[in-house]
Amino acid sequence: MSRLATLLLLLVGALAWATPAAAHTRSESHSAWTIDGPVVHLNFSVADLEARRIMPDGGRPGDAALIAYLAPRLGVTAAGTACRLAAPPRLLAAAPGFRRAEFQYACPSADSLRLIDRAFFELVSTHVNFAQVQRPDGDFAEQIISADDQGLDVGNAGGNGLESAGILRFVEMGIMHIFTGVDHQSFLLGLVLISRRLRDLVFVVTGFTIGHSLTLALAVTGIIRPHAEFIDALVALTIALIGAENVSVASGRPVTVALWAGGCLMAMAALRMLGIGLLPPLLLIGSAIFSANYIMVSGHLRDAGRVRLVVTLVFGLIHGFGFAADLLESRLPPQKLAEILVGFNVGVEIGQLTIVLLLTGIVVLLARARLTLPRPIVADVCAAGLVAVGTYWFIGRSFA
Repeated sequence: MSRLATLLLLLVGALAWATPAAAHTRSESHSAWTIDGPVVHLNFSVADLEARRIMPDGGRPGDAALIAYLAPRLGVTAAGTACRLAAPPRLLAAAPGFRRAEFQYACPSADSLRLIDRAFFELVSTHVNFAQVQRPDGDFAEQIISADDQGLDVGNAGGNGLESAGILRFVEMGIMHIFTGVDHQSFLLGLVLISRRLRDLVFVVTGFTIGHSLTLALAVTGIIRPHAEFIDALVALTIALIGAENVSVASGRPVTVALWAGGCLMAMAALRMLGIGLLPPLLLIGSAIFSANYIMVSGHLRDAGRVRLVVTLVFGLIHGFGFAADLLESRLPPQKLAEILVGFNVGVEIGQLTIVLLLTGIVVLLARARLTLPRPIVADVCAAGLVAVGTYWFIGRSFA
């Protein structure tokens, strides 16, 4: 059996092993609360795929069915007293694939307001709602509502302790983002996998650090705010591409792998033009051109270390926006932006270096104990797994 055929078998096996639980995506909805004294306006948005959960047959709920489900689970209280609906709830126009409902509440007073959201938590315990709250003083806050606390106190909305936190708190947030992000960890595994020498590893880590530091700063300061769903999909694509590079080098057929990668992305762009999928066609076409050229170049260079510095810089730009999403879910005090950026970035570096050194250390110890398999076998299995998992996440995030 040829090397390429073996890799394809490994890829199929790894794809069959991948499960939704392994992905970084989650069940989610979005809410925008505008507080105008004792009156509270709510726009609640949810994807069609999430809305289907409320129907016994899994079908698309009608307007009346969706309102009937949401109305008793959304609300506002003032000093413990439930606020009444000031107008009948109604559905508004929404982006393709989404549903959006409007609610308006009239409270007896504006004291001790609490925003309530109990929707979908009984169906998916890990569901989260990304809430945006425009408060009476004009302040804007972003917060997460989860099953553990299905509501927000307006006095504390966005008040998560960051105003008084020190730099060590932000370092901790950066470390935990790496340790809890399975997709970022998978990408780091790919960086170790393509680095056959210490010098190669230094090049790729340096490029990745420069890239994510730049876009992390741009996103947190508000200069650039890309769509989070696009970034999640592109993060998954970087994982698949790191694995695909290993496949092309190991099989000696970069042209074949490049054609497959570029062709699949072009096919997704064509589907999007027909209305199937979420990612913009131009983004998919650009990804196809970049992916095919990246695999072709890396597959034909004997020493691709310096090229990988540039490539991982590009990958770092994408992951930097993913890192920023973790911060943007919390209210960021403007007076602490510099401290937040430095601390969080240092934490990310500590986290990724810990994982890289841990993986390298395990390999060295196993090699000394003579418990390792030949490197080509290990590289082939890991590469197939990365391609499978990255592709699985990318497709899931591109169509859902």
